[in-house]
Order: sequence, then structure tokens, then C-alpha cells
Amino acid sequence: MDVRLLVDGEQGTGSRYNADRGAVLPSYRTMTASQSNSNSQDDLSVKREEAISAITDVLRCEAEAIERIADSIAADSSGIEAGRWQDAVDLIASCTGHVVVSGMGKSGLIGAKISATFSSLGIPSNVLHPAEAVHGDLGRIRKDDVVILMSYSGTTAEVLSLAAILKADGVPRIGISGQHDSHLAKLCDAHLALGDLEEAGTLNLAPTTSTTASLACGDALAMAAAGQRRLTEDEFHRHHPAGRLGSNLRSVEEVMRLRVGENLPVVSQDHTVQEALTDAWSDGGGRRAGAIVLVDDEGRLSGIFTDGDLRRLMMEDPTGLTRPIMEVMTSHPRSLRLDDRVRDARQLIAEHRIDEIPVVDAEGKPRGLIDVQDLITMKIVQE
Repeated sequence: MDVRLLVDGEQGTGSRYNADRGAVLPSYRTMTASQSNSNSQDDLSVKREEAISAITDVLRCEAEAIERIADSIAADSSGIEAGRWQDAVDLIASCTGHVVVSGMGKSGLIGAKISATFSSLGIPSNVLHPAEAVHGDLGRIRKDDVVILMSYSGTTAEVLSLAAILKADGVPRIGISGQHDSHLAKLCDAHLALGDLEEAGTLNLAPTTSTTASLACGDALAMAAAGQRRLTEDEFHRHHPAGRLGSNLRSVEEVMRLRVGENLPVVSQDHTVQEALTDAWSDGGGRRAGAIVLVDDEGRLSGIFTDGDLRRLMMEDPTGLTRPIMEVMTSHPRSLRLDDRVRDARQLIAEHRIDEIPVVDAEGKPRGLIDVQDLITMKIVQE
């Protein structure tokens, strides 16, 4: 049988021709590519399913572990377990020194994050490596400090050595391990047990569930202690002056760039639209606000008239400039107080889709204007 590979212009590119039968046979190469593509897609689908299954299994495993710890505390709210947590919170809330966190390996990394949480809440905190502590760094700990010692097994030699020395020195100690009968628990004034936890993943070996549970417990301690210390937003802001957290807690007086007496005129509500515009734009230079702030006879905020209001007025009524501005202004507009937070401005902008918000003092008299473009420039809100 004479079988030839046809070239362009014959029966079909890349096909085979059977001279005896005059038939074009399917290309072996084309079939292989098609099958390969199908197999490749199947492989990708299987890989995705396996990855999603692993991801969700880990997340559920860690979430369930935290939920079990919370349930055990709630179920014993007036008993021994809750009492252990309260003892730990009391030690931290009454601490006049630093909260020192110490752990080996992954526990040490988790401890660093817990220490950072304490610091962000205004509770002085630092991290101490247990091996370095017993090799000369014990001088960093004072008797008015509280030390949190972390070891899920409760048998980490370096952590136990540090705990024993601190106990001898009378330094308050809080332990976090798996069980209340662990070696670490016996060396601490207060102890928190995570319980029997199964590490996430197929091998159940890498620290996953235990480290996540430890982190959650550390955060819970920090928040509870801050609550007992009556942490205020102003105190929190002092420790978060930058970033989105800090920006949200700044007062509107700090961030407003349009101020009465500087670059924001106030206009009487008794004017016509033309008179109001003339008064508002009379200085001619510098930045102009996107709205006119209007006041009553006593100087209190009575309305606002925006550039958008002006455009709509001229489209609807070409003679609108002669009308009293009271007829076309937004009466009793939403406003902010000087001591309101930036987050309050963000909320008003998002909920009511407004771009300018007057800022008033305790007497209701205008002191400035928050413009959404200013907040965008400061990256406080997004366009």
C-alpha cells in the first residue's frame, strides 16, 4: 500500500493519502495534538480542584480550631477556664512595664505579631528570643514586666529554661501551650490551653492550626486588656498616625484645606445667586471651593450651593442668576463638627454621594469645607 504525506495544494495539508484506495486518512499528528490539548485541560482541571480542596480544608480546619477554643471559654464563663483567661488579662491590664513575648521557631514569629498588636493598642511590648535571653539578654526583662511564653508542645527546652529563671526572679508569666498539664503550664502564673489541635494539610505536620490558634489567642488577650485599660480612639490614633487606620481617626479639622477666613468665604442667604457668586469669587486668586457656604443672620450654616447646582439652574432657567439663592440652595445640608473623624466624612460621602461637606463649630457656624477631591489626593477615599 502506497501511503504518502500530502503537501499544500493536494488533498489536505498534513494528511496521508492511500494510493490504493484513493482515500485521505486522518493525520496522526493532528489527532495527537487534539488529544494532548484535551489531556492538558483535564490535568489543569484536576490540579485546580485539588488546590481548591486543599485551600478550603486548611481554612476550615484552622477556623474550627479557633471556634472550639472560643466555645470552651464561653461554655465555662464563670468557671475555671474563663478564670484562667481573666487572670491572664488582669496581669496584662495591670502591667506597668512591658509585655514581653517569647517563643522559638514559628511560635516566635507568631509572638512577634502578638507583640505588635499590643504596641498598636498602646500597651508597650517587645519580643525576646528565648535562646538569646539565657545567653545574656535577661537584662531586658524587669520585674514590672509581664512575659508571655509560647510553646504548643509545652516542652521547648529554651522556653522552659527562660520560664524557670523568670519564676525564680518573680517576673509574672503567662504561658500558651496545648494542654494545662504541660511542663510550661506548671511554670506560669496563668496558662491558656489551645487543646488537641490537628495541623492542617495532608501530612498534618507543618505548624498551621496551632500557630493560627496561638495568634488568635494573643489578639484576644490584647483586645481584652486594652478594653480593661479603657483604650480610646485618640490613644489608638497616637499609635497609628499614618496609613489608612491613622487617616480615618484624624479629625476633620486636621485635614480640611478650605477654611473660613483663609480661602473659604461665607455668604448671606439673603443674596441673589449673582450676588452670592460675586461675593464668593471676589478675591479672584488662589483655590476656589466647589461650593458656596451660606449663613443666616446669626452666622449659622443655613445652606450650600455647589457648582453642580449652578449648572443645573442655568440649564433649567437662563434667568436664574437673578433669583434669591435661598430658593435654589440646599437648605440645612449635612455637615460635620470640627472634632468629627475622617471616617465620618468618608461615610457621609459614600452614603449620600456628596462631594462637599461644610464643617461647623459647636454653635453651628461654618469653619471650613471638606472636599472629596482633597480626600482623594490624600488617598483617604478612592475615586
